[in-house]
Amino acid sequence: MASRTLKTFIERFQLQQTFKISRGSKTEAEVIRVQLKEDGFTGQGECVPYARYGETIESVLGQIEALRQNIESGLSRNNLQDAIVPGAARNALDCALWDLEAKTTGIPVWKLAGLEEPQSLETAYTLSLDTPEAMGVAAKENANRPMLKLKLGGQRDLERLKAVRVSAPNSKIIVDANEGWDAQAWLELQGSLSDLGVSLIEQPLAEGGEAALAKHNHQVPVCADESCHTSNDLDNLTGLYDYINIKLDKTGGLTEALKLKHKAEELGFGIMVGCMVGSSLAMAPAILVGQGVEYVDLDGPLLLAQDRTDKLDYHGSIVCPPKPTLWG
Repeated sequence: MASRTLKTFIERFQLQQTFKISRGSKTEAEVIRVQLKEDGFTGQGECVPYARYGETIESVLGQIEALRQNIESGLSRNNLQDAIVPGAARNALDCALWDLEAKTTGIPVWKLAGLEEPQSLETAYTLSLDTPEAMGVAAKENANRPMLKLKLGGQRDLERLKAVRVSAPNSKIIVDANEGWDAQAWLELQGSLSDLGVSLIEQPLAEGGEAALAKHNHQVPVCADESCHTSNDLDNLTGLYDYINIKLDKTGGLTEALKLKHKAEELGFGIMVGCMVGSSLAMAPAILVGQGVEYVDLDGPLLLAQDRTDKLDYHGSIVCPPKPTLWG
């Protein structure tokens, strides 16, 4: 077997503006890039450590470093699934292994995975949590986009939504509370959200506190985000959620993301494919998962002040499949 080397890089991408959700705000995307070299070929993957799941840059680097010997000795992608828990570290490694296999064999990842050749996708564009007035202005600036995703989670959420709807009357709207509501707030708001044409509500209630979702009708379909990481979570979400949001940093890579998608479809869940705020390298594998799903939210690079040199092509809200120089 050819000698394999592993390198990790901490990289920071400034955002165009402060990005705020119900849990906090950020001004840059801090990511880890994994690079695997073997026999003159290079594969890479990117992950975004997320504090909500107990991750830091240091902890994720530690998880990767703990596997260095196994990875450099030729650990397979399949064996990786049991060698490390789902999360950001496994995501970067898994995607780098897929990319490395594509580079060494000359076969694109979509074909290695038994998928159809990927096509361009229409992505949502996210409006950060802000005052109703500021969100209305942001919506007006992006009113030509077919789908807007609103970060909510405060006392003036209905005002925010009304301001956005007035400014972007023709856009499909998703709202994302990031666990920022309680059951009463969800029940009181969902009728108004339906009247204002909201298509989907992401994670209105905190993980583990979702019993109300099973007790009351959903006037607007509800999507699990923080509550859904891998295919093992799905049985517990049946009867609570209508959709699930698949993110590679939660599943721990493309391998599990494809497994989760397949099982969710079998169980009758609608699918959304989302992302953390990262670069084009993080979005590239998710484009394969996003094929044929109803909701795609892969706008991370659109929120950056500057993306990678090798990057995805975005034309408005249309994102094209990655070129081999980027990934896959």
